[in-house]
Amino acid sequence: MKPALIAFGALFFIILLIPTLLVAPFMDQSKGKLSEELSEAKKDAPVLGESPLDVPVYRSQSKEIENIALEEYVIGVVASEMPADFETEALKAQALAARTYITKQLMNEQALSAPKGSVVTDTQMHQVYKSDKELQEIWGKDYNWKLKKITEAVAATQGKILTYDSQPIEALFFSTSNGYTENSEDYWQEPIPYLKSVESIWDEKSPKFYDKEVIPLQEFEKKLGVTIKNSGSVGKITGLTPGKRVATVEVGGKKFSGKAIREKLGLKSSDFTWELKGDSVVIETKGFGHGVGMSQYGANFMAADGKVYTDIVSYYYKGAEISDADPFLTKYTANK
Repeated sequence: MKPALIAFGALFFIILLIPTLLVAPFMDQSKGKLSEELSEAKKDAPVLGESPLDVPVYRSQSKEIENIALEEYVIGVVASEMPADFETEALKAQALAARTYITKQLMNEQALSAPKGSVVTDTQMHQVYKSDKELQEIWGKDYNWKLKKITEAVAATQGKILTYDSQPIEALFFSTSNGYTENSEDYWQEPIPYLKSVESIWDEKSPKFYDKEVIPLQEFEKKLGVTIKNSGSVGKITGLTPGKRVATVEVGGKKFSGKAIREKLGLKSSDFTWELKGDSVVIETKGFGHGVGMSQYGANFMAADGKVYTDIVSYYYKGAEISDADPFLTKYTANK
């Protein structure tokens, strides 16, 4: 019986061993290949480094100042100012603009329109910023993928800003052009060499390209401080900017700039046409925003056409260069 038991035991061991022998080579190969792929992915994935400083941000809801790590601040701005489902290269361009903007604000000796102790607010007065907790509430189940995508875009541009003549630029941006961006001097009177009108033909595909406002005549007159006579006409557009927006207009015997009309009436753009219909003024606009700097939808369509973020920023900010932020941030830290 003993030889039989030994033989049976040996056979049982072989039966157990055979599957392992058959699978082991493939397991090793698979494991090695998977490890290699994971290592490669990890190597290529952007990693968000430590922020060099904190940004004092006035939170408009709590009415308190929060010190937010620079790169976390940039993430919160990009997440608030540009849809996360935009192309990655457009998000990178937005991250570069956001970091440039705050770097320039940090360098200002006096905070512009920000409460004492802060450098910026979290509103459109400067750049809209939302915290991680606020983003979780806004995004819900989409939080993880949206935050990952935006964080990668910010990490890919970390430590970089846009400069002109070795100084951070005014990295202005807006939603949608009317087909052209605007010269800075045609909206704010100050000529800035890198904020010049360029064609932005992609924007016509933006869902925010066209808008119509119907304003009661009495409200229209009150907001502009004019009286419209029974001439059947609202007013006369007397000049256009190189960016094809209204430069000047005459209404009820008064002269206004297109910018003033846009702001007083709350229009989406200063590219407008209007007509009097009964007791209302019907106003049609093209584009959304002031029109100076980078068009966000234009950037997105450029990225969809295969352009990378460096192409996008060099197109909208003529002559600007991508530079290291450290020298400027160091000055801010030294002056604190």
